[in-house]
Amino acid sequence: MKKFLPLFVALAFAGPAAAQSIVVSGGDAGDMSPLSVAYEELQAGRNAAAVDKLTHSAIDARDPSRLINLGTAYARLGQAADAATAYEAAIASPIRYDVELASGTYMDSRWAARTALANLNEGKPLLALAR
Repeated sequence: MKKFLPLFVALAFAGPAAAQSIVVSGGDAGDMSPLSVAYEELQAGRNAAAVDKLTHSAIDARDPSRLINLGTAYARLGQAADAATAYEAAIASPIRYDVELASGTYMDSRWAARTALANLNEGKPLLALAR
């Protein structure tokens, strides 16, 4: 069964330590309740709280939205190696689905993680806010 989650992804502007930030927020298509992927914490700039929430989450440890947001929180905290590890885990995850970008377009979760990793490695900050 193909897992599909309508998600919002924000590419958040941050300083050099954060490089490229991708933030995912969404709900299960059947349930419509939000996933606990620390979206609110990331939007508020509470990155340490986001790491704590995501590392103690009941969501599958291989879930790409969880891993992408964990990578974002680590990147914003200046922990580039931990961010890269989280993004790489999202890329390699056996769980895969489409995420909705802030622009309203959809992107495969692996491509979103690859984009975040590439921008982290290149130090490219980018501004885009979640809808």
